[in-house]
Parts: sequence; structure tokens; C-alpha cells
Amino acid sequence: MEQSEVLKRVIGILTEAGDYRRRIEQDDERGAGGTDIGIVTALLNETMPHIEIPAEATPQEMATLVAREVGGAIRQLVAAFSLAFVALAQVHDSGEQDVTSADVLQDLALRAEDVKGGGPGESAD
Repeated sequence: MEQSEVLKRVIGILTEAGDYRRRIEQDDERGAGGTDIGIVTALLNETMPHIEIPAEATPQEMATLVAREVGGAIRQLVAAFSLAFVALAQVHDSGEQDVTSADVLQDLALRAEDVKGGGPGESAD
């Protein structure tokens, strides 16, 4: 999955989490039931590679294979969440009262196409 697509999906997760928080506050249901994590599960399913481990693989070979295959996907996810966090933190730290977190996430989503560095196998160096 391209890094820009991962970023857009992360922004969707953060936006939905913010909407969920606002609904709870509006309904005053502090102890409301479970959240819908379907989009998180979908993102993980689409981002994480499918790994075929040979039956004769040793535990060390299995660990190396999993680390190599999953490491890139984890880096993509961490990079996307980190970028969103930094964008939100910068606006918060600046003290801008007229910019909401939703505004920041929307702007970031619009700029997501400019993000370079594609999938888990690619280096962002």
C-alpha cells in the first residue's frame, strides 16, 4: 500500500475517533459501550503482508522472515501516525484558537498525495 494511502487511512481513523469522542460528550455517555474498530482492523489487514513460512523453517528463520516482512508495514503505520501527531501538536502548541483538529486532519489529507515513499519494501532515505 502506498504511504499516501496509509496516511489517508490513519487520518480517517483519527477523524472517526474524534467523532466518537464528541458523540460520547454530547450524549454524556461517559461509560458508553465499545468502539467500532472495524476501520483499524481493515487497515491492519491491508497493510500487513501475508507471510508464508516454510514448514522446515527454524524458529530463527521464522523470526527473521516475520521481522523482514512486517517491519516495513509497521514503519509505514508509525510514520503516518507520527506525521498526523506532529501536525496536530504544532497547531496545538501554536495556540491557534480558530483551527480545529478536524481542520488540521482535513488539510493533511489534502496534502497526503505529496507524501513520497511507497510501500513497506521501499526505503524512505
